[in-house]
Amino acid sequence: MKILEIRRHSIRNPLGDHLNQKGVTLARRVGSAIGPFERVVTSTHLRAFETAIAMGFAVDEQNELMSTYGREVEKEAPWPQPFANYAQIIKHKGAAAGYAQKLTQYYAGMMDLISEDGSALVINHGGVVELGVTGCVPKTDFSTWGDSVSYCEGARLFWDEGKFVNAEVLRVSS
Repeated sequence: MKILEIRRHSIRNPLGDHLNQKGVTLARRVGSAIGPFERVVTSTHLRAFETAIAMGFAVDEQNELMSTYGREVEKEAPWPQPFANYAQIIKHKGAAAGYAQKLTQYYAGMMDLISEDGSALVINHGGVVELGVTGCVPKTDFSTWGDSVSYCEGARLFWDEGKFVNAEVLRVSS
């Protein structure tokens, strides 16, 4: 079974693009407990790229799709809100559902690039994490997953026989 971890970036300076020292420290701690990964992809924002590097992983690709989802999606699915809310929003087939579908297709394509028992890591942003996860496993009961992701949190998705078959939320203890 293949695994895809999707995580939010670490802590950055409030007025800047770069991780601050707390963010580097958090990313190092989380990174020391995960992996290895055959493929690592981030959004094009520095905070996502720097998170992967601080976690100890080389970045194979940066992708604009995961950098922002635009005004129409933001209107339908403003961040932050619980996973369960995002799951309901994408059932309405609007802009948020279209964006979630694009993420799902991109993530499915990533699974072709790793070995049968391999894993990949994606680092992007709040809202993007939740929309992508709920799009990949729409039949999942997200009612127990809680609020939106905080720094370095996300989900682990399981891929088998050409589709995402299960998921688990990944929380970071303080």
